[in-house]
Amino acid sequence: LHADRVPVGLMSSVVAPEKPTSNTMGPKEVELILVKEQNGVQFTSTTLVAPATTQTNSSGEEDRETWGKKIDFLLSVIGFAVDLANVWRFPYLCYKNGGGAFLVPYLFFMLIAGMPLFYMELALGQYNREGAAGVWKICPIFKGVGFTVILISLYVGFYYNVIISWALFYLFSSFTGELPWVHCNNTWNSPNCSDWADNSSVSDIYKATPAQEYFERAVLHIQDSNGIDDLGRPRWQLTSCLAVVIVLLYFSLWKGVKTSGKVVWITATMPYVVLTVLLLRGVTLPGAIDGIKAYLSVDFLRLCDPKVWIEAATQICFSLGVGFGVLIAFSSYNKFTNNCYRDAIITSSINSLTSFFSGFVVFSFLGYMSHKHNVALDKVARDGAGLVFVIYPEAIATLPGSSVWAVIFFIMLLTLGIDSAMGGMESVITGLIDEFKFLHKHRELFTLFIVVATFLISLFCVTNGGMYVFTLLDHFAAGTSILFGVLIEAIGIAWFYGVDRFSDDIKDMIGQRPGRYWRLCWKFVSPCFLLFMVVVSFATFNPPIYGSYMFPPWANMVGWCLAMSSMTMVPLYAIYKLCILPGKLAYAITPETEHHLVDNGEVRQFTVSADLL
Repeated sequence: LHADRVPVGLMSSVVAPEKPTSNTMGPKEVELILVKEQNGVQFTSTTLVAPATTQTNSSGEEDRETWGKKIDFLLSVIGFAVDLANVWRFPYLCYKNGGGAFLVPYLFFMLIAGMPLFYMELALGQYNREGAAGVWKICPIFKGVGFTVILISLYVGFYYNVIISWALFYLFSSFTGELPWVHCNNTWNSPNCSDWADNSSVSDIYKATPAQEYFERAVLHIQDSNGIDDLGRPRWQLTSCLAVVIVLLYFSLWKGVKTSGKVVWITATMPYVVLTVLLLRGVTLPGAIDGIKAYLSVDFLRLCDPKVWIEAATQICFSLGVGFGVLIAFSSYNKFTNNCYRDAIITSSINSLTSFFSGFVVFSFLGYMSHKHNVALDKVARDGAGLVFVIYPEAIATLPGSSVWAVIFFIMLLTLGIDSAMGGMESVITGLIDEFKFLHKHRELFTLFIVVATFLISLFCVTNGGMYVFTLLDHFAAGTSILFGVLIEAIGIAWFYGVDRFSDDIKDMIGQRPGRYWRLCWKFVSPCFLLFMVVVSFATFNPPIYGSYMFPPWANMVGWCLAMSSMTMVPLYAIYKLCILPGKLAYAITPETEHHLVDNGEVRQFTVSADLL
């Protein structure tokens, strides 16, 4: 008689363990007994042996797909959080708001709000193993906020994919001996086109550089539109580029994290390679050091301006990617015992360091442009699409081997954009298939439906007047609404589900409760910060503009309807839940698995505990 005890994973070819019916997580063991009988025939007897300790998952889903490797998850989170805004937004804010002094409010808000909220979403998704809506089984009345963030991610996808298609268009255009945005003698140029040398007198506001006209007249064809009420047909060139982007997204997502986790090995790492190469080239250019000095120059007097603090807080809110449901979706595919605390610290820190690092790359080239054309740095420094599709291509065009540098740069933009777009779409897909279980068996078809629907809506953004639609979506889709969504999320977890219980959940996963600092941030600091940001967002609202074009009132109304459509999911779902649940409000604020406690008069969310302090 010979007996061996081995993990079930090693014996999968011999015996198939029965699916456990309990709520336990972790490895099972099988006791395998080999008995040699007569005539050389061997028989096996197996017994399931429970391990000494088990981990409990609140959802009880044992068969949920998980990341192939831990690094797949980390790269996916980094790839999503590090996007185009890290290159075109943060460096300009830093330069405009006191250089190195801007890091003071930026790091302050990172510590009191950015990291705690990032950590909260990773832990929430990992423990409950559901998408943005499904996790709210912990407090059913707040499930509306899950649909809010899903809608926001969907809306952002309508225009974010268009940015990637612009980058693809530029990439194809770069495979030439001479880049098409160098001179003013092209068919798309207007009489107002003027090289920098002829345009050094900035008093003539009607002059436009070749790169600016290439973007607006050759790529966007905005000269053929009179405004948002005169869109025209989709441009076939941009439509083709958009179709390529959609196909890339589909085949990156159709099989779930098993495929997307491999794609990010390229899309999340390539930007760092390219940024390093561009920095090594940029610092060798004349005037580059002056640009970097302007980027880092410290002006602490700027810290007396409240606008500096508001812009730092806004940048934190949007740069980490909190509130899109992506962090919840990605972490829901982690193993239950994964150290989400360490992941939150690593990935949020890498995101901020990338923003800071990209500033050196951007301002080395801006300093070069300022030196080359003998104009002040603030005449070339800008943020947004104008930086990466006008100023930077213009700088690259003056370098030896400009076509090669252009190809490298636009490959970086593609990879920066594609994994962020993947994250947003994964938030929508995971959130909905976890909420509507029948979609699990049809993930490929449902993913196809989502990407095709996104493509059809995005066609409005690749028409002659598509830039106006793009600007409207960018202004309303994820502004105040996402701040509102994260605020409700923080209140739901900290004040209704309870910080103590949430801390216990984290202890179940990683073996230790979060420190007092994190609990205080979740309970008081982060909600107050978010409430302040929502108020500021409403108070400082300005209607969208594009250049000198003012949007008509009906367009602003459409924009507000878009923003409100996501925010109203919170009260609408709360009303719906109160209508369908029997009798007591307590049912709506108690985890679904504990409704029997309500019958006994135990509503733990409102139990006062000194453990927080």
